[in-house]
Amino acid sequence: MLTQPILEGNRLALSRLLTQVENDSPEGRDALAELFPHTGKAHLIGVTGAPGTGKSSLVNQLTLHYRKEKNKKVAIIAVDPSSPFTGGAVLGDRVRMRDLSGDDGVFIRSMATRGSVGGLAQKTAAFVQVFDAAGYEIIIIETVGAGQSEVDIARLAHTTIVVEAPGLGDDIQAIKAGILEIADVLVVNKADRPGVENTERALRSTLELAHPTKRVVHHHGRMMKVDVTPSRSPERSEGAAKGLAHQAGDSSPSSTVQNDKDIWIPPIIKTISTEGIGIPELAKAIEEHKFHLHQSGDWSARDRARLRSELDAVLQEALMSRFLTGAHRDEYEEALEKVIRRDMSPYEAARILLNGKMK
Repeated sequence: MLTQPILEGNRLALSRLLTQVENDSPEGRDALAELFPHTGKAHLIGVTGAPGTGKSSLVNQLTLHYRKEKNKKVAIIAVDPSSPFTGGAVLGDRVRMRDLSGDDGVFIRSMATRGSVGGLAQKTAAFVQVFDAAGYEIIIIETVGAGQSEVDIARLAHTTIVVEAPGLGDDIQAIKAGILEIADVLVVNKADRPGVENTERALRSTLELAHPTKRVVHHHGRMMKVDVTPSRSPERSEGAAKGLAHQAGDSSPSSTVQNDKDIWIPPIIKTISTEGIGIPELAKAIEEHKFHLHQSGDWSARDRARLRSELDAVLQEALMSRFLTGAHRDEYEEALEKVIRRDMSPYEAARILLNGKMK
């Protein structure tokens, strides 16, 4: 059986298969088909953020925590940008993960984007399937740091960590970045730098605007709006609101809190990844988010959305491959020439190509 060594955890076979998958070989595609029924068990954690925020160092320390404290098998997919001129990539993220070398419970694989936008490579999802089938309980995907367009990770990961750092822009830079909208956990790394309070304040202000953090407390027939600081645990928010109601002069059980426990408010964790400070708190926040996903049913919903997105991507790639190879190649080139001469619009050319009738 082609995939039996993978299921048994053979690292050499795993490394070779990843190369075949990345090169889109027929053997790699066959192996993915055989491995797919064995997937769906791993917790996928995405780590994204602007360049220079310390993502690789954070992944290094988080993995060390999972190995030492939880004894979990961890796979790391580090996606590096490819040069638009030479097509090459440095693949240098592993330089910052030397603490993990020699650990058989950790597998680090770097891959280049090869021109893909959105922070991920086209074969990242396929790599995730291979690691999942190989028995890795936690799969961490570190994106290239593409900035505000880096949102593809939200379609792939169960838990998305957005890393910020003080001193990388003005106070509203983090607010306007589109990647904040995909965050399940917010990390302010390099928290020993000046300006960390401003960065945290800007993030918290954004969360208060984006999430319903005002709870309504029924207090002897009176409704009191209570500001509750965003917390990673809805129960903590409820406890805080009840505590404020008690301060208002009532501790009776008749005081109730309207609290939608389906709402996840991203916690803000301050870390210094080079020293390991804040890593246990980050791991706890990730675990609480995983528990929330299972309790609310979002785990299966995210899996469904991820697999649908992957199917769409594979289908688009297959359709383009059909038009660029074989009998359709001439029709595609003919349509392209008509578009270049302005004899036909791209929309009309696509419609005619899909109908299989070129004028």
